[in-house]
Amino acid sequence: MTAIGRFDTNHHQMAPGFRAVAWDSIMDIDQEDFGHVAGISLWRQIQQSLVEDIERGRFRPGDRLPTEFELADRFKVNRHTVRRALGEMEKNGLLRVEQGRGTFVHEAVLSYVLGKKTRFTANLNSAGREAGHRLLASWTENADETLAETLAIAEGDPVSVLETMGSADNRPITLALEYVPANRFPGFPQAYAIEGGMTAALRHFGIENYDRKWTRILARLPQGHEADLLQLPKNRPVLVTEALDVDGAGQPVGYGITRFASDRVQLFVES
Repeated sequence: MTAIGRFDTNHHQMAPGFRAVAWDSIMDIDQEDFGHVAGISLWRQIQQSLVEDIERGRFRPGDRLPTEFELADRFKVNRHTVRRALGEMEKNGLLRVEQGRGTFVHEAVLSYVLGKKTRFTANLNSAGREAGHRLLASWTENADETLAETLAIAEGDPVSVLETMGSADNRPITLALEYVPANRFPGFPQAYAIEGGMTAALRHFGIENYDRKWTRILARLPQGHEADLLQLPKNRPVLVTEALDVDGAGQPVGYGITRFASDRVQLFVES
């Protein structure tokens, strides 16, 4: 399998499912007044202590750490020393710093497999992550020449468009636009909302099995509301896939454009 990409991220607002570790709960950890240990600088001693906190489960993946001020008080050092320790941990991939939100313990990156049987829920289940689906909006539009050719329908035919969000452990990782032939699948958005996903919605219309015919992959900066919905800063790339799914007879059942939060997902292409 081929690794496609991963980037680090920042953002502004606390994501659902995150646990902010309050300072009063950290008071249970003894305050540490570091002295001079031969050959070990203060910031490195702080780094070692915080790594131990993570290893012992005091801070779990996704937890927000106390502020620099609170950590400085705990370790009886200045904030510059704390900032040096946190910066080194961020560089090593243990932490991520989000502007306006704080410092978080980095979660494991999801390896998302792209293959003939690409399925969002199956990908997350195989990684031991909880999959979530949310229909943000839906509408109908007439197919232009390119979309009509892709979906093997006539130009001007109605197409149901669904804007959906996928999450892993209650944190958004995908934002997708799904284009489905409306004449073949009337009421598809309603079926998606009831069934809770593309695979279940297609099954509602008698499509028990479908395959990925092709996938294109690119990376670009977020556009429009993508950064806000994926909780990414506007200067961090998203990974984008364009894909066509077909039924057993080779007829298109859906064309999708999916944007992945690139700090939380790496794409693997099955050969």
